[in-house]
Amino acid sequence: MAQRSIRLLGTQRALTKPNYFLHLGGGITGFVVVMILVGMVWLPYSPTAMSSAKFQAPSLAHLCGTDNLGRDIFSRIMEGAGSTFVIAASVVLLGLVAGTLIGCLTGYFGGLADLVLMRVCDALTAFPSILLALVMVTIFGLGKYQIILILGILFIPSFARVVRGEVARQKSQNYTASARLMGAGHFRIIFRHILPNILPVMLPTVSIGFNNAVLAEASMSYLGVGVQPPHASLGRMLAEAQGYLGNAPWYAMFTGLAIVLLILGFSMLGEGLNQRD
Repeated sequence: MAQRSIRLLGTQRALTKPNYFLHLGGGITGFVVVMILVGMVWLPYSPTAMSSAKFQAPSLAHLCGTDNLGRDIFSRIMEGAGSTFVIAASVVLLGLVAGTLIGCLTGYFGGLADLVLMRVCDALTAFPSILLALVMVTIFGLGKYQIILILGILFIPSFARVVRGEVARQKSQNYTASARLMGAGHFRIIFRHILPNILPVMLPTVSIGFNNAVLAEASMSYLGVGVQPPHASLGRMLAEAQGYLGNAPWYAMFTGLAIVLLILGFSMLGEGLNQRD
């Protein structure tokens, strides 16, 4: 009895252990989202306004200093972070919806559709994503919506594989057999019974996908094929700051910090969700 009580006490302590990753990740993500929302309605300065105050160090007037054209870096970071966040969220949404649909159909029905669609996913993942994205830019052109479409297509296979594996596992469970015996159709079983049961598994995958989308968008902007001027972009700002590390190290430091916070918040949030499950 004593050993059993000790085991129960240990289990209760494990269940009540604070989830630091979830709390800290939620706090960082919440802070970033609030700053992005504020930046959509108010900015200290115009992100494109140039002045003679070039390479000013951080001060009360310019919290993150100014760049080589006298533009306020803090205002440009707020606009660039909002653009990166919207693009990454749109990419994940596009990849998630299409990947979930493909994964549900292939995981449940299998057969020829499974073989063909999974081979297409294999073909998309066989090449480096950035290289494939650069090739697709020559087809679709430059611009925010083109980047969302290109990256969204490249993110479909990762979601499709996860959903396919979970659907294939869930379709052999007792509750799906019971629903089938009660006369439920295939699509009702997929979208009313199986899909809600795999949503908790998808949350960490969405978190990882968002981080990858942020890095992909920043990388493309860094290479000059992402968001185009005069709009601010964190990746392009980082590329510009690289040439002024000696004159204005704060330019690269604050821009890089914004990218790190975007990724770190969602990474910790995804780890916290994993620990909670």
